[in-house]
Amino acid sequence: MKNNKRMRNLVSILLMVVLSAGLILTGCKSSGGGSTGSGSGIKAIYTGPEADTFKQLLMDALAESAAAEGMTLDFGDACLTINDQVEQIRAAVSSGYDAIICLPVDRATALQLQTAAGDVPIVYVNACPDEQYLKENQYIAVSSYEKNAGEYQAEYVYETLGKPSSLNIVILRGELTHNASTARSVSVKHWFQDNGIDANVVFDDTANWSTDEAADVINIFLNTHQSFDAVFCNNDDMALGACRALKAAGYDLSEVPVVGVDATEAGCQSIADGDMQFTVYQSAAGQGAKAIEAVKGLVNNGSLDGIEGLSDDGLYIWVPFEKVDANNVKDYM
Repeated sequence: MKNNKRMRNLVSILLMVVLSAGLILTGCKSSGGGSTGSGSGIKAIYTGPEADTFKQLLMDALAESAAAEGMTLDFGDACLTINDQVEQIRAAVSSGYDAIICLPVDRATALQLQTAAGDVPIVYVNACPDEQYLKENQYIAVSSYEKNAGEYQAEYVYETLGKPSSLNIVILRGELTHNASTARSVSVKHWFQDNGIDANVVFDDTANWSTDEAADVINIFLNTHQSFDAVFCNNDDMALGACRALKAAGYDLSEVPVVGVDATEAGCQSIADGDMQFTVYQSAAGQGAKAIEAVKGLVNNGSLDGIEGLSDDGLYIWVPFEKVDANNVKDYM
């Protein structure tokens, strides 16, 4: 009887160990987590929200760059809440990861994420916390300078519409917790202001990066029967939704520019087809490669010295945006 009891206790202990190992990176909704690379001795983890088109490209780029460096990179399950992400980071620290690559669920919660990370460096990628939460060689950000995206959009629309002195515009924003949703939208307005152009924003709402949601939001706007000259979208997926809704309503997209950001495959095809007019290439490959390069520098040397694109204050690594229209879209397809 005693032997049987000891055996049952031993089995219970072993089962708890196995379950603990399997759940160490959970607490988040599954979206195809996994790992890649080995051999360099560096062990990093990516933590982020559910993947849209661009985020998936970014994750693929991270995996490819890590494999090329011989680095072990694990992908935590997609986090639905900030609490999920905090717990995932705590688990990663307990598991001995050397660095964390983080696309925040909510960039305003950087302090909570960093408290969970402790001394483990965080490389924020794509979504940057406010500068006050960054620290040289400890908490750094890899992204593209978001204001440029809005400036490029505004410049294109202004030139395409014949340099008007005034115009009515629609803005579709991404997730409001993502810094790009503010920076890209505000920079559109500032570009027009700085150039003495009266840009009247007749509609400004979020469509959360989603094609379907953007189509729904544009349909709601059309019911207001307001006049408008162009639609500015924070990403290509929303621009595709706007194009769909406008075409269904009978609008000529050659006369009403719809512009996006990312230069995704679908976005570029839309430009080639004559629907979307313009997008801004955001290099997922470039951001992924720079994030891995940053992890390597921080873990091996405690420094980012020598990395191209590093800002003078050591807080950012910038990956440039590029303009894409019908004249050069084939170069991005």
